[in-house]
Amino acid sequence: MPHPARLNPHLEAARAHSRKWAREMNMLEGSGIWDQRDLDAHDYALLCAYTHPECSQEALDLVTDWYVWVFFFDDHFLEKFKRTLDREGGKAYLDRLPAFMPMDLDAPVPEPTNPVEAGLADLWRRTVPAMSLDWRRRFAESTEHLLNESLWELSNININRIPNPVEYIEMRRKVGGAPWSAGLVECATGAEVPAAVAGSRPLRVLKDTFSDAVHLRNDLFSYQRETEEEGELSNGVLVLETFLDCTTQEAADAVNEMITSRLQQFEDTVFTELPTLFAEKGLDPAGRAAVLAYAKGLQDWQSGGHEWHMRSSRYMNGGGAGAPGSAAAPWSPLVFGGLGTEGLGASAADLATALAAAGAQRVRRRSHAPYEKVGPPQLPDFCMPFTATRSPHLEAARRNVVAWAHRMGLLQPQPGVPLSGVWDEDALVRFDVALRAAGPRPDATLDELDLGTQWLTWATYADDYYPAVFGRIGDVAGALATTRRLSALMPVDAPDRAPEPANALERALVDLWARTAGPLDPDARRAFKATVDAMTASWLWELDNRVLHRIPDPVDYIEMRRATSGSGLAMGLSRLGHGSRVPPEIYRSGPMRSLENAAADYACLLNDVFSYQKEIEYEGEVHNGILVVQNFFDCDYPTALAIVHDLMTSRMREFQHVAQNQLPLLYDDFDLCAEARATLDGYVEELGNWLAGILAWHRECGRYRPEHLRHRPGTPGWTPGPTGLGTSSARLTEALGAAR
Repeated sequence: MPHPARLNPHLEAARAHSRKWAREMNMLEGSGIWDQRDLDAHDYALLCAYTHPECSQEALDLVTDWYVWVFFFDDHFLEKFKRTLDREGGKAYLDRLPAFMPMDLDAPVPEPTNPVEAGLADLWRRTVPAMSLDWRRRFAESTEHLLNESLWELSNININRIPNPVEYIEMRRKVGGAPWSAGLVECATGAEVPAAVAGSRPLRVLKDTFSDAVHLRNDLFSYQRETEEEGELSNGVLVLETFLDCTTQEAADAVNEMITSRLQQFEDTVFTELPTLFAEKGLDPAGRAAVLAYAKGLQDWQSGGHEWHMRSSRYMNGGGAGAPGSAAAPWSPLVFGGLGTEGLGASAADLATALAAAGAQRVRRRSHAPYEKVGPPQLPDFCMPFTATRSPHLEAARRNVVAWAHRMGLLQPQPGVPLSGVWDEDALVRFDVALRAAGPRPDATLDELDLGTQWLTWATYADDYYPAVFGRIGDVAGALATTRRLSALMPVDAPDRAPEPANALERALVDLWARTAGPLDPDARRAFKATVDAMTASWLWELDNRVLHRIPDPVDYIEMRRATSGSGLAMGLSRLGHGSRVPPEIYRSGPMRSLENAAADYACLLNDVFSYQKEIEYEGEVHNGILVVQNFFDCDYPTALAIVHDLMTSRMREFQHVAQNQLPLLYDDFDLCAEARATLDGYVEELGNWLAGILAWHRECGRYRPEHLRHRPGTPGWTPGPTGLGTSSARLTEALGAAR
C-alpha cells in the first residue's frame, strides 16, 4: 500500500446524514435486512471519508448514500435470492432497476416497490444533473453490470462451481463494484474524465488495476465471512486455493502478490502511458488535469479502502481494529503479509519488509536475461474435446495464398525499410496458414477460405514485421505512425476508396479491406474495423514492453494477448456471416464475452506452449505466458508449464460450461428467435472447430520446429547473436549497420 490513508474532516456529518437517509429509504428497522446497529457498525461514512479525503461535505454525503445503497442491495439480494437460490425472481428484480436510471432527467420512472428501487431513484436524481451525458451512460452501464452479474454469482452457487482465476478476475470487476466506485471518484473529485480518452487503453487499465486491487484486498478480509457464513464461492483466495491446490495461507500470499502487481501496473500506466495519450489526443491542460486528479482519486480510494477494511465490523470480528476498546484479535486463518492489524499506521511497523517484497517483484519484471537457451518445449497432454476437420479446399487455399502474397509483395524486403525481409516463400509454406484458417468452418467455400487464410497471413506477417522493423531499434514513433496509417486504410464509408498504399503491409490490407467490407453494412464494417484496430494497437503495447524490457503483469498479459494473437480477428471473421440475425447486444453480453475470452485464452496459451523456445531462446521475447508465470511466481519452467496447462484446461471447461449452461439462459433472457439460436449454436460449433484446428496446426506446421528456428529469410544460418552484458548495444549496432 504505497499511499497513506487520509480522513475527510466531514466524517461525523456524513454519519448523521447517512442514518437519516437510510431510514427515509426504509433500509433500517422493518426492512428485514438491517437495523441502525448494523449500519453504525459497518460505518460506510468512514469508508467514504477515507476513500474521498478531500471532497466537500455535500459530495461526501452523496457518495456515502451511494455506498449505503450498494451494500444494502448486496445484502438484500443475498437474503431474498441467493439464500433461496431463486434465479427467476432475482432476474425479475434486477430487470426493473435500469428504469430508475434514465438518461433524460425528465423521463418518468416507475413507482419504487422496495428500498433498493427507492434509493436508486433518489440517488440518480441527486447525482446526474452535474455530470455529462457520457458519464451518465458509463455510470449506468457499470451500475447495471454490478447488479446483473449477481446472477452469475447465483448461477455458480446453484451448481457449486468455483470459477477459474481469469474468469474470476473478469467477472469480479462487474459484480465487485470497483469500476462503479471509479465512476463515483469522478463525481466526488469534480474531475470527470474527458470523453475523448475515457475509452482508451490507459484509462481502462487505470480502472481495471484499481478494481482488481480493491476486489482482491476485499477477498482477503472477507474470506472467513464469505466461505463460512455465506457459502460464497466467488472469493479470490478460494479460487487460487482450489486452482493451485495449495493451503489457504499460500493462496492468500499469492493474492497479495497479485495486489502488488496490479498496483505497480497502475503506477506504470500513470507514468509511461498517460503522457503519450495526452500528446496523441492533443488533450488541453484542463483535460490533463482532470485525468491526473482522477488517478489521484483512485489512489486515495485504494488506501482509504484498505484502512476501512481494517476497522469495519463488516469483515473483522470485534468491530475492527479501530473500534473503541477493542483489540485486534485474530479473526481468520489469514496473516496479512506479517504487517499485523493494529490500526492506522500499522503498516509502517514493517515497512522495510513490505518494500522489499514489492521491490523484488518489480525487479524481477525488468531483469529477465533475453535469449536464454531453453531447448525444445515440453508438450503436455492437452485437453481437447473437439475434433479437427479438413476443408476439401485446403490445397487450393495453400496455393492461392502463396500467389496472393507474391502479388502483395509480402515475400521480399520492402524498398527503403531496413530489416523488413521477414518472410520468403519457404517460410510462408512452412507456416501453412491455410491449415489454421480452415479450422472454424470446414464447410466454407473456397472464396471464404481464401479470404480467411489471407487475413490471417497478413496478421501473422504484420506480427513478425513489427518486432523486426521497429522492435530491434526501438522505433516506437515509427510503429505508431504505421499503426495510424493502417487504420486510415480501412475507411468505413467507402471501403474501395482507401488511400494509396506505400508498402506491402499496406497494400495487402487495402486489398483485404475492400473485399471484406464491401458487402457489409456500415455498422458491421465499423465493428470489424475496431477488431483490426485493437490488434494493431496491441502490437504497440508489445513494443513498449520490449523497449522497457518489462515482462507484463499476468492479468494485463492475458487480456492483451487476445488482441496480439489475432484471436479477435479470427472470431470477427466467423461472425461476418451472422448478419442481422443476431442482435448486437448478444455479443456484448457477459456469457458471450466469457465464451469468446475462454476460447481465445486457450488458443493463446496453447501457442505460448509451442512457441516457448522460438520466443525465449531465439527472439528474446518477453510476451509468453509461461515466462510471465515463471516471473510472477518466481518458479522454474516445469512448474510454470504445469500452471499454464491447468489454466488452459480450466478455460476449456469454462468454454463448455458457458455453452451448455449459460447460453441457453441468455437465449431465453433475450427471447431469441429460432433462427438466431441456430446461428449462435453454429458459432459455438465453429469456435470448437477453431480450437481443435489451432491444436492441429501447431502440431503440423513448421513455424515452431527447432530445425527451422535458426533460419530467417535473407540471412542463412541466422543466430540470435551475442548475449549477456552489452547485448542490447551490440544488437543496436547490427541493426543500424543494416539500416545504413
